[in-house]
Amino acid sequence: MFTKSILAAATASLLATSAYAAPVFNRVASFPVALNNAEAKATSAEIIAASDDGMTLVYSDSPAGGIGFVDITDAKAPKAAGFLSLDGEPTSVTIIGGKVYAAVNTSESKAKPSGKLVVVDLATKAIETTVDLGGQPDSITHNAKGDLIAIAIENERDEEVNDGDLPQLPAGYLVLLNLKDGALDAASLKKVEVTGLSEVAGDDPEPEFVSINGLDEVALTLQENNEIVIIDGNTGTVTAHFSAGKVTVENIDTKKDGALKFTGKMEDVAREPDAVKWLDDNRLVVANEGDWKGGSRSITIFNKDGTIAYESGPKLELEAARMGHYPDSRNKKGVEPEGLETATIDGTNYFFVAEERSSLIAVLKDNGAGVEPEYLQSLPSGISPEGLVAIPSRKLLATANELDLGADGGARSHVMLYQLEDAAPIYPQIVSDLDADGHPIGWVALSGAVADAEKPGILYVVSDSFLSAQPSIYTVDATATPARITAKTVVTRGGDAAQKLDLEGITLDGDGGFWLASEGRSDKLVPHALYHVDAEGKITEEVAFPEALLPSEIRYGSEGVTKIGDTLWVAIQREWKDDPAGMVKLLGYDTKEKKWTAVHYPLEAAAEGAWNGLSEITAHGDYVYLIERDNQVGAKAALKKIFRVAIADLKGAEIGTELPVVKKEEVRDLIPDLAKNNGFVAEKVESFAIDAAGTGYVITDNDGVADSSGETFFWSVGKIE
Repeated sequence: MFTKSILAAATASLLATSAYAAPVFNRVASFPVALNNAEAKATSAEIIAASDDGMTLVYSDSPAGGIGFVDITDAKAPKAAGFLSLDGEPTSVTIIGGKVYAAVNTSESKAKPSGKLVVVDLATKAIETTVDLGGQPDSITHNAKGDLIAIAIENERDEEVNDGDLPQLPAGYLVLLNLKDGALDAASLKKVEVTGLSEVAGDDPEPEFVSINGLDEVALTLQENNEIVIIDGNTGTVTAHFSAGKVTVENIDTKKDGALKFTGKMEDVAREPDAVKWLDDNRLVVANEGDWKGGSRSITIFNKDGTIAYESGPKLELEAARMGHYPDSRNKKGVEPEGLETATIDGTNYFFVAEERSSLIAVLKDNGAGVEPEYLQSLPSGISPEGLVAIPSRKLLATANELDLGADGGARSHVMLYQLEDAAPIYPQIVSDLDADGHPIGWVALSGAVADAEKPGILYVVSDSFLSAQPSIYTVDATATPARITAKTVVTRGGDAAQKLDLEGITLDGDGGFWLASEGRSDKLVPHALYHVDAEGKITEEVAFPEALLPSEIRYGSEGVTKIGDTLWVAIQREWKDDPAGMVKLLGYDTKEKKWTAVHYPLEAAAEGAWNGLSEITAHGDYVYLIERDNQVGAKAALKKIFRVAIADLKGAEIGTELPVVKKEEVRDLIPDLAKNNGFVAEKVESFAIDAAGTGYVITDNDGVADSSGETFFWSVGKIE
């Protein structure tokens, strides 16, 4: 096993990502799977396979009870190709020749598991045959020759029974099936028992994932049992088995506390691997997601004799943290490596790791036995990537992203496509440096920005309440590609990180410090207020909103602040109770006279079921520039624009009187910019700053990676005249 310090290795990897060498993978398209089944209340792409010619994708859709087909003849314009109900819950799919083999859960309950293998003609989408599997299946795969199928029969535990503890019989096992002359031979079914092998709940094995090497050896993970089993696929004989073991992981964030501090430690954590893939005939890689009592957040390469060839430790976590994808709400298991794929493309051996909770796909180069794999890049996926399939002949990778938030107005489940290109990477667009101790500067949910008055390309950006215990001002170098967070200043009160803040706006005070706008919420004791901080982040003055406003408050408050002369102008996101429909306030606060005034800003009319509001305000030249957006995502997104208002029109009236209405002018539609990222259109375009050279920068808010893909987009819209 490599003995290099895990932190030192991780640091080296982090530093190496400052420059990406071509070729790289870039996302080229995304496909919302609801297009295949518009009537379904929920859809999900979980496990995905590709046809032999690489022109069709097939994914399992458990909530909808079937499999979906995607035509990728043009990989940059995938098309719906149909949906087939399978009378059960498909858990996995694979394709051999012109046939789809789907493992389907038909269990009456977890105590009475059952399942079947369904064979579907790929061309006609007709069910040809079914085979009773005797239990609840999970993963399915086939060998390179296409004459052997392996299916993990999990018979999963019920987490509501006995606190989810094992054993919970019946035990799981492996099924092997042969194909003869391209046809499934149902009579060849072998049931391979794996009971009594593991030290952990050996009487109740729970098989999770299967992979077959060039020797027809099957690697089978028993996730809850923390065991890996090697089986001769031709005879069904168990030839080896070993514990996945435990590992101590250091320099990680271990607390769900609204702060990102990569100084924690987890000792003797069971790896509990989910996916497994052979790298060659002797080595296999596992994704240590964890399920029952473990989850080491890492990937491990084992030799098939059980010796460890490589352990990643916290590398994936730290890469995700630099990219703003660290899921603070999932600190028990961190980024959760779950799915795996391997592929040789243009002579390079790649493997890909789907991180369910960071919604990233890590791309690594396998350098062979005895050499540490090389981290290359991380790709943005949809929400909760689970399955992956590579199409080497077309230099493509496809991912299946299982979470569907359509019922809550959020993003739908997607299939996403990536291509290996001789080009610069599209993503990430902003990353963080390491701090003085060698840890990533943790960040998420960027919510407001202002530019340095003198240094072109230097911005100061705040994060919102997702990091409630660590409200911060980040220094960003926008001249770098990707943009880089070079420093982090925590906002403090009385020497400690300030509490009860939801920072949504920032502007310069003209004396080296800042004014910050905090979106209040009285029911959570968060005041609507402005805060004056010095260069070190210390709060020196607090200005509460005027009492006359508070009886009319709603939870959508301050979304940006800018300073013109002695007056701070604050953009309020939505109409409060005292505003006419379609009008929101721009509040003016005279820092010398300590006086509040306001004007009304007219919003665009919202589409049915949506609302429109403001997300930013920044002054430049003779105008203030505002982001106006809707609360929609993906195909439903209709409004993400920059407007401007003449500063001469900002003649505020006393609050409580009739407010003057300003005139606005459209500057730029941001939806085409967002669409260039080839994912779904993000909801929260939150920040806009114009630097000392007149260049405008736009930033999205990734909602702290909670029910979000975690993607943060950062781009320039060029010179602002």
